Amino acid sequence: MSTSSALSPAFKRALLSTLTATAMLTAASMSNAGLFNKNLPTDKDAVLSVGVNAMAVNSAYDLEDSYELKVLPGVFYDNNRVYARGAQAGAYIINDGANQLSVYAQLAGNSFDPDDATGALKGLDERKASAAAGLSYMRITPVGGFRAQYATDVLDRSGGNIARLSYLGKITKDKLTVYPSVGFEYHDADYNEYYYGVSAKESAKTGVAAYTANSSLNPYINISANYDFNERWAGFANQSLSYLPAEQYDSPMVDSRTDSTTTLGLLYKF
Repeated sequence: MSTSSALSPAFKRALLSTLTATAMLTAASMSNAGLFNKNLPTDKDAVLSVGVNAMAVNSAYDLEDSYELKVLPGVFYDNNRVYARGAQAGAYIINDGANQLSVYAQLAGNSFDPDDATGALKGLDERKASAAAGLSYMRITPVGGFRAQYATDVLDRSGGNIARLSYLGKITKDKLTVYPSVGFEYHDADYNEYYYGVSAKESAKTGVAAYTANSSLNPYINISANYDFNERWAGFANQSLSYLPAEQYDSPMVDSRTDSTTTLGLLYKF
């Protein structure tokens, strides 16, 4: 049994809380030591954007129809103290213009509905999306941002942990702003076992081969764009693509090397 599996979800959440508190104390100490500049003042003129997003999800799971359409609300806001970016919301511990350390929560994980699956996969158990919470640090440089994130499943769907290392750019031309991003996402064995593993019980019931998943490192690319039609209305688009390594692709639940999501949205700025 892996070390990750041997730790209970409650212990892992307690460990993450301890790490978060430690990071906050460490950040405060480093800030006092002069390693960080003074935090930016609260932006009283921060704009709240609220809208609706239409998402086309192309799942790597072996489904009768690999595309699923979803309609979700979208919220964007950042006043240098708290922020909301689509499915993620957080609060800054440090935000001095060059360094951003924050605690955050976001939607996380895949979803697998056996009613939409093919053949014997229809007899498997459902896998549900979850919510993750953790720490994020980004260093902002003249050539872009470099970000590290770590989070755990707070709803205990998988009981797993995820981490992400990424580069984020920003390209602005008149009313159009494009945000390219590329990096790697780590999924631990608990996460992959829930979303890609097939238990012995499921195998005996359905005839699908049993499968035990290990941890994985998934390369991904993401491109977002925002276009301001006028002072009140803006359009939003996003394309994400994640490559499945062998630990996930070898699952009998999977028939594609990629997960992708295309999002189109309309935002109103207050």
